[in-house]
Amino acid sequence: MRIIHILNHTRRLNGNVHAAIDLACAQVKLGHDVLVVSGGGDFDRLLAGNKVAVERIDQERKPLTVLKALPAFRRLVKTWKPDIVHAHMMTSAVLAFPVCRLSGIPLITTVHNAFEKSAVLMGLGNRVVAVSEAVGQSMRERGIAARKLHVVLNGTIGSARFDGRSRTPAQMHRPNILFVGGLHPRKGLPDLLEAFRLTRQAGIITHLYIAGGGPFETEYRRLAEETGHVDAITFIGAIDEPFSYMMGADIFVLPSHADPAPLVLSEAREAGCAVIGADVDGIPQLLGYGEAGMLTPPRDPQALASLLIELLSDPRLLEVWKSRSQLNLGNLTIERVARETFDVYKSAMPFRARPTAAPA
Repeated sequence: MRIIHILNHTRRLNGNVHAAIDLACAQVKLGHDVLVVSGGGDFDRLLAGNKVAVERIDQERKPLTVLKALPAFRRLVKTWKPDIVHAHMMTSAVLAFPVCRLSGIPLITTVHNAFEKSAVLMGLGNRVVAVSEAVGQSMRERGIAARKLHVVLNGTIGSARFDGRSRTPAQMHRPNILFVGGLHPRKGLPDLLEAFRLTRQAGIITHLYIAGGGPFETEYRRLAEETGHVDAITFIGAIDEPFSYMMGADIFVLPSHADPAPLVLSEAREAGCAVIGADVDGIPQLLGYGEAGMLTPPRDPQALASLLIELLSDPRLLEVWKSRSQLNLGNLTIERVARETFDVYKSAMPFRARPTAAPA
C-alpha cells in the first residue's frame, strides 16, 4: 500500500508528531511505501534513515500559506499516487480534504488532542482514528458519526525513535518519584508537588525528579521551593530521551488534568516503573483500567499522596506494582498500532481495491 502522512511539521514538540513518525516507520517495516509531507523538522533525518520518503510543504496556519500549499499538495498526490492519505493535525486535514475529494483517495484523520475545539475538523476524514476509547467517546459526543470512528490505542514499544537508545538507568536518589511532561497546567505538576510535600510531611524519605520544559517552569520552581523540601526536588529540564530516568525510577506519576493517550505511559511501563496516573481521558486504558498501574482522581493531591505513601512505606508492594506494569505489555507496541491502522485504511477503500492482508 502507498501511504501519505501529512502533518504541519516534524519537530520534537508534540506527542502527535511522535505518534505519526512512529507509525510511518513501522508501516515501512511492514512493507508499505510511505511518504511524510510536512513543513520539516527534527525527525526528517530519522524518517529518511528508516526508508520513509520526505517532502516539504509549508503548512503554517495562515490562509495565504494554506492556499499556496493546496496546489503543491495536489501536484504531489497526482505524482505519487497514494492509496491513502493520513492527516494528523487540523491544518493538514483541511488541506488534504479537497485534494482527496477531487482525487478519489480516502482521507484518514487521527484525533490526537480531543480537548482542542478545532478537533471536530478531523471529521473531514472518511475514517477518523481516535487514540483511546475516551477520545472516541468525546468525538461521538461532538457529532462525529460512529460509523467513521475507529479506536487505535497509542503505543510506542518498538518505535524507530528508540533504536539504539541506552537502557542504563540514570543515577538517582532512591526511593524516588519521576514526572515526565510539559511544564504547563494540563499536566497537573502542581498537584504532584503538593502530594510530594504531604508525602514528605508524613515522614517518607523520597526524592522527586521532574523532566520537561515549558512556559510555567519558573512558577513551578517557585512552588517547589514553597514545599519546604526543594532540596529533594530535581528539575532535570527538557531532554530528548528520558528513558534512562525511567529505568532508574521507582514510581512514575502522571497527574494530568486532560490527556487523550499519553505516549509516555507506555515508555514508563516498558521501563518497569510502578505507575500512578490520573483517572482521566485515555490514561486508564493505557494502564489497563487499574490492572497495570494505579489510578488517582485528577486534581486531588491528598489522594495522590496517599498512594505515594502506601507504595513508599511497603517495598514489597512497590515491587508488586513494578511487576504489574508489565501486564499485557504487548498491547502497547507500535507494530500493533500499525496493523490496526492498516485495518482502518482497508475499511475506507473501495471494496474492489482493498488489499487482502497486511504485509508480513
